[in-house]
Amino acid sequence: MRGKRKFQVGGQIKTAVSEVIRTRLSDPRIGFVTVTDVEMSDDLRYAKIYFSVLGEEEQLKNSLKILKGARKFIQTETASRIRIRFMPEIDFYIDKSLAYGARIEELLNSVQDDLDTEEPE
Repeated sequence: MRGKRKFQVGGQIKTAVSEVIRTRLSDPRIGFVTVTDVEMSDDLRYAKIYFSVLGEEEQLKNSLKILKGARKFIQTETASRIRIRFMPEIDFYIDKSLAYGARIEELLNSVQDDLDTEEPE
């Protein structure tokens, strides 16, 4: 039952945080942020929020800095949007899975190109 509850609360937080970032943060430096995942602790007291940003590495770092600075504001706004006894303490992390997946695809394409260029004996 605990796993199901973690999943439900994480989904609600993901939706609410995405909405708060999109509608309530007015900093133009934040860029196009997408919340990709929320990882809840077993006791539902902490939430790791993973995000990605459309842009370069510098844009990603700036967005992380802005989100960490606005963490308390985002947490308060999120708490007002969801029904939960205790609002988990949130923290933001860069989601590296998209870059990792792109790198793997690049390597696979490279291997396939090498196989295509080899002459059969």
